[in-house]
Amino acid sequence: MKTIDQSKPILVTGGTGYLASWIIKQLLDEGKEVRTTVRNLSQKDKSAHLTALAVKSKGTLTFFEADLLKKGSFTEAMAGCELVIHTASPFKISGLKNAQKELVEPALEGTRNVLESVNSTESVKRVVLTSSIVAIYGDAVDIQKTANGIFTEEDWNFSSSVDHQPYPYSKTLAEKLAWEMAGKQNRWDLLTINPGFIMGPSLSKRTDSTSIDIMIQLATGKFKTGVPSGEMGFIDVRDVAKAHILAGFSQTASGRHICVSEQKTFLDMANVIKASYPKYPLPKGFVPKWLFWLIAPLAGFTRKYVKLNVGIDLKFDSSYIRKDLGIEFIPFEKTITDHFEQILNDDIVKRK
Repeated sequence: MKTIDQSKPILVTGGTGYLASWIIKQLLDEGKEVRTTVRNLSQKDKSAHLTALAVKSKGTLTFFEADLLKKGSFTEAMAGCELVIHTASPFKISGLKNAQKELVEPALEGTRNVLESVNSTESVKRVVLTSSIVAIYGDAVDIQKTANGIFTEEDWNFSSSVDHQPYPYSKTLAEKLAWEMAGKQNRWDLLTINPGFIMGPSLSKRTDSTSIDIMIQLATGKFKTGVPSGEMGFIDVRDVAKAHILAGFSQTASGRHICVSEQKTFLDMANVIKASYPKYPLPKGFVPKWLFWLIAPLAGFTRKYVKLNVGIDLKFDSSYIRKDLGIEFIPFEKTITDHFEQILNDDIVKRK
């Protein structure tokens, strides 16, 4: 593995995103020289929280304009960097009009364009790519085809397509392309972080993150009658950020990393909130699968999705990331409580 000079600038793509903001904050707090890309430099309101973080930190932050679908647009930001952390990719699981254009093309072409810039930038020694556990599996029912009823880094999503589970499909294609491009050269290393459902406090007041949207929907009573059953893999956004940085600087780290702290349900999440904030219209139980199947199209889900996912518990082996990166995870209860407190403090949901 390559040794990364930590005094050199580090590029984090998609800096205004929920996860990228935390990566930038942690790097700045360590006194690093950070560069980040935004789609439009003139939209300063979207990056104001990053500017404020930089002022308070020991590090420095520089913004560059770049577009995932524009060839060569990341090259200027990358010049002189040894480490590139590529987080920029759309995360949208419902309300899609054209999945190919909204998800697949930005994820795939964005990864290709960033890595082509890496190939043409001699200084780069390592790329850490934000992948996802949905590049490991497509539907929860896929767990029945695993060796021991648990997903590991050996597993790949084989069941998603542009018409069924397009977001997992986009992440799978992007990660496979990254490994393919990495394998055709030996100047830079590739490591991937494959996080579960990311929760935890946001550094900005933006509400267009799916993770934050779920929290708002829980608090405002959208799921008051109940939530779908089935355990999922959860992880704190601060731990995912830390994992990217550890992967970036470790001389011995390699490969894919399932980043999941615990398997929990949406009801577990609601119960954590209820323990500290009992006055909110939170769900008290699970919606029967047959009922969720019936109303699925109204809730923005296909009936096929409900059949293959609801009520099926997921299990992930996260032993490799703990060993390879030496990371310990924030407890689920703290993640959810801190996240809820953040949306109350930012007045995204009214305090009761």
